[in-house]
Amino acid sequence: MNNWSVILSIAKTHLITKIKQTSTAALGVTFGIGSYITLVCFMTGLNGMLDDLILNQTPHVHIYNEIEPSKKQPASFIDDAKESFTVVHSIKPKLSQKKIHNALPIIKYLENTENIKGALPQIKTQIFYMAGSIELGGNLTGINPVDEAKLFNMQDYIVKGSAEALENSDNGILLGIGIARKMSLKVGDRVQVSPINGGIFPLKIVGFYQSGIADLDAIQSFTNIKTVQRILGKPKNYITDINVKLYNMEGAVALAQKIEQQFNLTAIDINTANAQFETGTTIRNLITYAVSITLLIVAGFGIYNILNMLIYEKMNDIAILRATGFSGKDVQLIFMSQAMIIGFIGGVLGLLIGFGLASLIDTIPFQTEALPTVETYPINMNPVFFVIGFSFAMLSTFLAGYLPSKKAKKIDPVRIIRGQ
Repeated sequence: MNNWSVILSIAKTHLITKIKQTSTAALGVTFGIGSYITLVCFMTGLNGMLDDLILNQTPHVHIYNEIEPSKKQPASFIDDAKESFTVVHSIKPKLSQKKIHNALPIIKYLENTENIKGALPQIKTQIFYMAGSIELGGNLTGINPVDEAKLFNMQDYIVKGSAEALENSDNGILLGIGIARKMSLKVGDRVQVSPINGGIFPLKIVGFYQSGIADLDAIQSFTNIKTVQRILGKPKNYITDINVKLYNMEGAVALAQKIEQQFNLTAIDINTANAQFETGTTIRNLITYAVSITLLIVAGFGIYNILNMLIYEKMNDIAILRATGFSGKDVQLIFMSQAMIIGFIGGVLGLLIGFGLASLIDTIPFQTEALPTVETYPINMNPVFFVIGFSFAMLSTFLAGYLPSKKAKKIDPVRIIRGQ
């Protein structure tokens, strides 16, 4: 027979006459998928926020000139000492500069290299902050502010002022929030800084920087590269660090090794710098997806149980259908249609509820010093989650309908009618 209009009409009648069971089955799908969408959007949003806390401020490859002892000590150059056992006491670092030799050509070379999004110069130096009788030790980093904001999302950590304001100021400073609180300073004030080699330089505060790490915010500040060069009395080619951002972070390890061999510099890739962080991220993601999959499986079993009971209660209807000329396949299609209708309605409602709850969470205030620019709980509305949720709703209801309907297909109508 296989008349779809008749099959769907009978399926519709069954669903309406048992509206409570139909509603229960649909709600099982709805809340299962709704819970999945809400949880996975919220958890991946939180994971993304924690990842950004580290990754936004960490270059994929950090290049600098490491100060370390000479690999070959003077005793190793003496022929008479080569065959003897030598002990060298009080080893000192070799005489070397902190600056990167030929830094500007290296940056230009890196910018033209495949997979490199940008290579930004920095100058790091130790200074003293002075305001009246107060002196605090700290670090001053010279940067290209606009480029830092573009590649490393620095603007997310500027609580007052902007990267542009620092870029356009020849004597401006982006002061760490911890230093500002200790010295009772505000934007527009002047703070004097003194490098280790002496001298006092007044700088105007154009904004506050807050990384969320209290120990760092109590010492760290930023200014223009040219301002630091002027404070240190160094030429325009004086660069101490190069931070590299890649299009694909997976190439960081290979690039770091290549740079060390090619330029005889120290290059630290992001995996080495944040090994513990990577482990934590992996574990958090495993927990998120394990809980999400469990929710979907529980919802699937609930649907199966309800549809299974629905078929057993419809034994008389099945017998009548078979006796009036419907084939076993037709009966199976009727119950399969019911299952798919329940899955479709429940899946759509589940997506709507999940989207609504996730959107609601996205409006709840969330204040943290770790990410000062984040005002509400982070939500990741990835369309893939919605596709997975709806696909699982349809798949689970298909399987939940297929297995019981397969039994219904084999039912002997004569045995059921005799049993009445």
